[in-house]
Amino acid sequence: MSHPRDDRQDDLFRPSLEKIINLRHPLVRLAAEIDWDFLAGRFSSVYRLGPGHPPLPTRLVAGLFILKHMHNLSDEGLCDRWVENPYFQYFCGEVVFRHDLPFDRSSLTRWRQRLGEEQIAALLQESLSVAHRTGAIETKDLERVVVDTTVQEKAIAHPSDARLMHRAIEKLVGLAKRESVELRQSYLRVARRAAIMVGRYTHAHQFKRARRELKFLR
Repeated sequence: MSHPRDDRQDDLFRPSLEKIINLRHPLVRLAAEIDWDFLAGRFSSVYRLGPGHPPLPTRLVAGLFILKHMHNLSDEGLCDRWVENPYFQYFCGEVVFRHDLPFDRSSLTRWRQRLGEEQIAALLQESLSVAHRTGAIETKDLERVVVDTTVQEKAIAHPSDARLMHRAIEKLVGLAKRESVELRQSYLRVARRAAIMVGRYTHAHQFKRARRELKFLR
């Protein structure tokens, strides 16, 4: 992969975006506050010299991800808004208004995979820095961070019949031990294997074998 391409100044016969937009617009002011050079330095680790189509400009990629999260847009919605919104284009570093996308929509997915957590953290770091410089947040607001984990996948096992019956066997054996009830056989080892095989046979669509192991558990 070669260095980022920059074809934003090809058309010199159309008026620049700065002449047709309101320079006091929030996105214009935000673009002036963001340290794009800092983000370019962090994203430089993603670029590799070599053959192939040159990647997108760093400001375009970073600006797209910032706008996507600011307005809670899907990739398709972001692309549609970008084409029709001159402020989106100016925020991403365009010089003149464009009537088509300078990138393929699938590029957003590839860039997300390519950046990874470290570069995404750099975007968050710069966002907090801008908010602090502009007075949107104060230093005391950064002393404590509240993380919402409601959408995080929880480690909850699916309550299948085999799993529930194996758990019941474990509970009954434990209860027998506490009450000093001697068992000729606890069935813990064979029951565990049977519960595992039920899952494997079901996954392999070998339902007859799965039912046989389930019958043994019962």
